[in-house]
Amino acid sequence: MIFLRLLFNFIFGYLNISIEGFFVERFINTCISKRILLWNVKRKKSTLLFCNISIKDFKKIKSIAKKTNCRIKITSKKGLPFALKRYRKRKVFLFFIIPVIALVIISSNYVWNIEIYGTEKIDRQDIMEELNKEGLSTGKLKSKIDKKRIINNMRLKRDDISWIEIDLRGTNAIVSVVEAKEKPNIIDENEYCNIVSNQKGIITKITAKTGTAVKKVGDIVEEGEILIGGYMEGKYTDLRYVHAFGNIEAKTWKTKRKRMNLKTTITTETGKNENRYTLNINKFKINFYKTLPNFEKYDTINMSKKIRVFSNFYLPIELKKVTYKELKEEPKTYGKKEAQDLLLKDLEEEFEKEEIPKEKIKNKVVNINEIDDNTIEVELTYEVLEQIGIQEKINSN
Repeated sequence: MIFLRLLFNFIFGYLNISIEGFFVERFINTCISKRILLWNVKRKKSTLLFCNISIKDFKKIKSIAKKTNCRIKITSKKGLPFALKRYRKRKVFLFFIIPVIALVIISSNYVWNIEIYGTEKIDRQDIMEELNKEGLSTGKLKSKIDKKRIINNMRLKRDDISWIEIDLRGTNAIVSVVEAKEKPNIIDENEYCNIVSNQKGIITKITAKTGTAVKKVGDIVEEGEILIGGYMEGKYTDLRYVHAFGNIEAKTWKTKRKRMNLKTTITTETGKNENRYTLNINKFKINFYKTLPNFEKYDTINMSKKIRVFSNFYLPIELKKVTYKELKEEPKTYGKKEAQDLLLKDLEEEFEKEEIPKEKIKNKVVNINEIDDNTIEVELTYEVLEQIGIQEKINSN
């Protein structure tokens, strides 16, 4: 409803005003209580703010300003009537403005833009394709969109989504997603289980709270070996199975390696660019070019911008810009030391992405291998002190 009021205010004209006084908050609250719409409210200082108001409502606020000891002033006039007045002698402009107004009014009943928020691991394009299949797509009549059905179907189909909401604002559909957290494979406490190694390492500490420690400090373990057995046997009791639980700390090794040719070809930008533009009006496409770039080698950057009148009112018009950047290839020869340093830096950056706590890294080992006269390989190994072990159910059969 607010969006329609803003649209009508644009068509019939509105004012940008300043409000100054010590009781501007009381002025705003009085306007709200009387259902006088103010938008784009911006405070410059404690006693001065700017906002937009319709011409009709402007007449109502004079008495409110007087009661609250505020001064109001028109800073500018906006909207269609004032634009028409400015261009009243330009018949071509008037000829085109009428279809534009009709397009805006008709377009307000459709969705022309979809925004997806909250995705980190899930591919947004994948979500978009699912939404399109369920009936939420650009160019869709808003009255034909069953939000409840789409939300229910999306949650039933996808285990990676724990919550989803669709909000239709103007011609914009805002889709908010909360990704489902991956649940660890936890065995019920009433089930018997062992704790087994999930990676190779040397045991530095092992404590069995329930169950029996099978390994001791200093033992080398391979992946899959039992660390704490899911059983207990006392001096005066028989063997009985339990749900093993405990802490195991081990020294483990994480290795990454990379290769580089000493003689290679590097690609750089020349600084020369060419732009191509396309205008999409709904499904109708207008290309403003006929040829490909005049570059032999180039990189392509695509940008698109949908035309909107207000913050959530998009038109079925999209301007696409394709930038072609010229590339050149040049031979490059690296020294052995230079290649080693570059590879080592890349490997260290890859380890940083894994966010291993620095205090857990006990040692770094670097190995350099010359594969042939033209190829260098760097191997980086981190010695890490960490918790190991996962639960594995005991098969009673």
